[in-house]
Amino acid sequence: MFTLATPSSFVAAAEGEGFHAPTIGEFFPDAIFFGDTPFEFNRLQLIRVIATIVILTIFVLAARRAKLVPGRFQNGVEMVLDFARVNIVEEIMGTERARRYVPMITTIFVTILAFNLTGVVPGLNLAGTSVAGVAILLALWVFVAYWAAGIRQHGLWGYIRANLFPPGVPFPIYFILAPIELLQLLIIRPASLVIRLTANMVAGHIMLVLCFAATNFLLLEAAPALKAISALTLAGGIAITLFEVFVAGLQAYIFALLATVYINMSIEEEH
Repeated sequence: MFTLATPSSFVAAAEGEGFHAPTIGEFFPDAIFFGDTPFEFNRLQLIRVIATIVILTIFVLAARRAKLVPGRFQNGVEMVLDFARVNIVEEIMGTERARRYVPMITTIFVTILAFNLTGVVPGLNLAGTSVAGVAILLALWVFVAYWAAGIRQHGLWGYIRANLFPPGVPFPIYFILAPIELLQLLIIRPASLVIRLTANMVAGHIMLVLCFAATNFLLLEAAPALKAISALTLAGGIAITLFEVFVAGLQAYIFALLATVYINMSIEEEH
């Protein structure tokens, strides 16, 4: 009845062990292969692999079946690509400057969107971004990209000077401003991407598991007088599921948008 993708709180409830609230252990499932080694492969990695295969399959099929007059499938894929290109990259950078970064930002947007949506897919039930590893990897990519863009545009010292010592600031203020700006370039920008995405996915998963585990417990194990309450928790779970679909798209958009903004700030002549 239950698969490797089933949260432990659901399993406990179904086995008659009483109500089990979700814990941080939900995000660190037991190993499937190579436990207690650097190569451990668990349910979360499995979910990421499945999501990646789905993404690649969709885009390979869309590319192979591309027609001058697109059908619904091709239209859907092109709509996602055009959204990332037009409404994120070109909106921030302009058409000419955006060309270099469209593939990168589109990859980030589609990857995060797909990994976020696995949290509401039956049988998976856990977002691929609910542990910070993917977010950190993508944030490091953005970090390298905006440093490389700034250095290419201004030179190493020119980029550092433009950010740490902006013109028009009284000299004594630089002793306060420069360390803050350096901290922003090195830590705050990448951390803002990681924390926002991971925190939202963790919170969403906990709320979903709480609602559905409570529904399972109230319906199957609680006293008869409490069973009717399961309808409320079920309705809450459905509502949160729909909200999580919205959050999945929103967080993908925000991550990609901020990545574009950071890169654009690095290549602007004035900061």
